[in-house]
Amino acid sequence: MNADYWIKAADPITEDIFWNIPEQKTGVMQVIGGNSNNFSTEIRNTEFLNSLNLKEVRLLLPDALRGKIPPVPGITFAPSTESGSFDKDMILKTAANDADLTFLSGDFSKNAKTEIAIADVVKNTTSRIVLTRDTIDLVTPDANDFIEKGGLIFVATMAQLQKLFRSVMYPKMILLSSPIFPVVETLHKFTLSYPVTILTFHQDKIIVAKDGTVITTPIGHTSYTPLSLWAGTLASKVAALNLWNPNKTLEATHSAIFWDQRNRNL
Repeated sequence: MNADYWIKAADPITEDIFWNIPEQKTGVMQVIGGNSNNFSTEIRNTEFLNSLNLKEVRLLLPDALRGKIPPVPGITFAPSTESGSFDKDMILKTAANDADLTFLSGDFSKNAKTEIAIADVVKNTTSRIVLTRDTIDLVTPDANDFIEKGGLIFVATMAQLQKLFRSVMYPKMILLSSPIFPVVETLHKFTLSYPVTILTFHQDKIIVAKDGTVITTPIGHTSYTPLSLWAGTLASKVAALNLWNPNKTLEATHSAIFWDQRNRNL
């Protein structure tokens, strides 16, 4: 089925995003994530982002990790819970508000104090935010408090979106067994209702949705597999392209899935 809001794209819908990658270092990115037992993804994402033309990449970790990793420029620490994840503290909000874009990369661990701390960042931070991996699971119970604030980009599985929809009591549910069109139609209506950007995956299609427009791309036209969408640096690429293109969120988020084909030398 076809609809005027549904774009089927085997390539980036515009090449402007890649042409406009700055040659000079531009923008400040704040990465927040990790816990005392798991922080390798945050280090990997930060190393990748540091390889780009970003003016500054900052990584905020819980202070339970202080002394466990060597001193590295750009890494700072915030108070942690007894379990070694983030506790609520002004350092979190200040770090996010002082950046052009905040990337909540996950590995927060599931506990009530950390849920409060990270949900508070999402609700009260003025910078744009990319949320992925267990960040979404952690803050979904509080979604009614932030879903309408704007500037949120979700790199989320379909199962995570189901929980998000339930949390805000959205009347139309997406089902893992649904054909592609009902999913596209629901994301069209959801992103008209709420000012969020969504990147997800269903039936061999990577889906990007914002402001009612939905783009689907066969995963075979990208360098990704269903596993590497969530396990690699895709969310970092989404974050970088959105930092550089604050007024082209849909195009930047969709372009990120073609990063490897267009930027092999970065």
